[in-house]
Amino acid sequence: MFLCQRKYTLEILDECRLLEAKPFDFPIKENHKLVMTIGQILNDTTRYRRLEGKLIYLTITWPELTYAVLILSQFIQAPKIEHMEAARRVLCYLKGSVGEGIFLKANNNLQLFGFCDSDWGACPLSRRSLTGYFVTLGFSYILENKEASNGV
Repeated sequence: MFLCQRKYTLEILDECRLLEAKPFDFPIKENHKLVMTIGQILNDTTRYRRLEGKLIYLTITWPELTYAVLILSQFIQAPKIEHMEAARRVLCYLKGSVGEGIFLKANNNLQLFGFCDSDWGACPLSRRSLTGYFVTLGFSYILENKEASNGV
């Protein structure tokens, strides 16, 4: 079985007027400094929040988006112009890989496996601890999450 949200992804791209955009190979820049951004707060924060909610929903069938979406969700309270530009970059990444999804094999053993790792104080910008995990259903990769904590 192949789970894909192609139609939903195209609707988001159409709503944001990015159907003709140039696709990117990666959803977020390497060594980004979005936490350190000192730009202007968006006039209409609801657009950013709505887009972030839609991206969170896409991570259900697109686990490799999880890191970028998690980073962007840290700025829901007061998103800045640079954060919206980073969210648009995620959309341009989606444009280049609209048909992505999760493949569940028919002969899967249906056992859940979870793997977790953490690194104390690993974030170079905030010095927060990083924790990540992913879950597989048999041999099918179904869930991923990376998050930063205060290291308490």
